Amino acid sequence: MPKEMLQYGPSEGDPELRQRIAEELCERGLPCAADQVLILSGSQQGIDLVGKLFIDPGTAVAVESPTYLAALQVFRFFGARFVNCRAEKPDPAEWQYDKPAFAYVTPTFQNPSGRCLDAVQRSALAAACDATGVPLFEDDPYRDLAYDLCERTPVCAGLKHAAWVYQGSFSKSLAPGLRLGYLVASPELLPLLTRLKQAADLHSNRISQWLVLQQLNDPLQQQRLLELVDRYRQRRDAFEAALRRHFGNLAYWDKPSGGLFFWLTLHRSIDTRQLLPLAIDAGVAFMPGEPFHPVPVASSGKLRLNFSHASECEADVGLSKLANLLRTFSG
Repeated sequence: MPKEMLQYGPSEGDPELRQRIAEELCERGLPCAADQVLILSGSQQGIDLVGKLFIDPGTAVAVESPTYLAALQVFRFFGARFVNCRAEKPDPAEWQYDKPAFAYVTPTFQNPSGRCLDAVQRSALAAACDATGVPLFEDDPYRDLAYDLCERTPVCAGLKHAAWVYQGSFSKSLAPGLRLGYLVASPELLPLLTRLKQAADLHSNRISQWLVLQQLNDPLQQQRLLELVDRYRQRRDAFEAALRRHFGNLAYWDKPSGGLFFWLTLHRSIDTRQLLPLAIDAGVAFMPGEPFHPVPVASSGKLRLNFSHASECEADVGLSKLANLLRTFSG
């Protein structure tokens, strides 16, 4: 490792890493230059920076329902007021009536639902942002974890007029402990985001940046990613087989084409937050569905399950326990 990695560096990030990211984004269909890339201390920082830039108390922000829990937490912290973003079928008229400061969307393998927008839906979302002038904040941390063929071209690539921010992460394909992500943005937004980044932490960890660059430049990196995707695909398939065995008469779900999650809708509308302590006592963990909704709901009857860590045996045993708890739960 070069000794200069132990010194302060540019707020925007390592120039070689920014160039490498820009090249990859161009391959994805999102044309950009290296000077449009800002390295982040994890993609969660990007959510914080965009929130700081756009949100004052009472500011309208368009979000999906459900959507990423930690994004809702950040936006609420800055005082956001949420309006609806139907990413699958956007209605520009809704935003003309109550125009949001920006729309936050995860089009590819969304957390928690696992949903992936098709090409027509992506075009419609871009057109809605262009028609209303609503900036698009596209969060894309799971795109590398694709198990089936599906559309993954960034929605931002289809924008003609609207401002935009697109962000990605190395946590899912390399290591979450590196705490490194990136964003690219339209020219009018990037200088403002860079100044906010500089005020927050000067720059992201240079050692992490150097380690990520070595991985991206390694000829074996693509093979490692393919092996990771294959491993997760097998776990997804084994997990769904266990779901069919144990939850076939308790819930319904869509098989995710990528990402890390199954999103279950139970046949009973219960508050899954009340079920969680019982599940933990039985050695099973899940995320209740209620906190993923921008508008508080008492009993969503939904829960999120992560299949990436469980072996086939662990998935079968854990889902059996959870199903038995649901059958006897009276909450």
